[in-house]
Amino acid sequence: MPQNLITFAPSTADLTAIDAAIKTLEDRLTGLVDLSPEQRHTLTKMGDKSEAFCRKAVEVLTANPNVLPPTFSLPEMRRDLTGFDTLRTRLTRIERIYEKMRDSQLALGSDLMTASLEGYALLKVSGKGEALDTARKALSVRFSSRAVKKEEAAAE
Repeated sequence: MPQNLITFAPSTADLTAIDAAIKTLEDRLTGLVDLSPEQRHTLTKMGDKSEAFCRKAVEVLTANPNVLPPTFSLPEMRRDLTGFDTLRTRLTRIERIYEKMRDSQLALGSDLMTASLEGYALLKVSGKGEALDTARKALSVRFSSRAVKKEEAAAE
């Protein structure tokens, strides 16, 4: 096998611990919202430059609460900023794990596809006998649409 980017075989105990950790996250992060695509699209977004503006606004409004009407909740604004910061640090860590998981799944799929193609090529070259012919035909289904397109192109 010419390619082996990754070997990933966690123990049963590791998988149990991972699943328990994910369950804990699901159970503890109940205050998170699940926005619809339309809500995501229509919400006012806060980018990097806007973040500095928001932080300064919290600071200025905290120093001047007398300019605010009674319907404006400065404590809620401060809680939102604290919540934003609290999520950011954890989200950064989870994003790193997520990217590693995506990259690892991509590498595993590539290893598997490369080995499968190599094995299929070996079957085509050296596999003789009825049992291997049946197995080779079963594997060839993956490439059947290409073969049909080549035959159609040749016929035209």
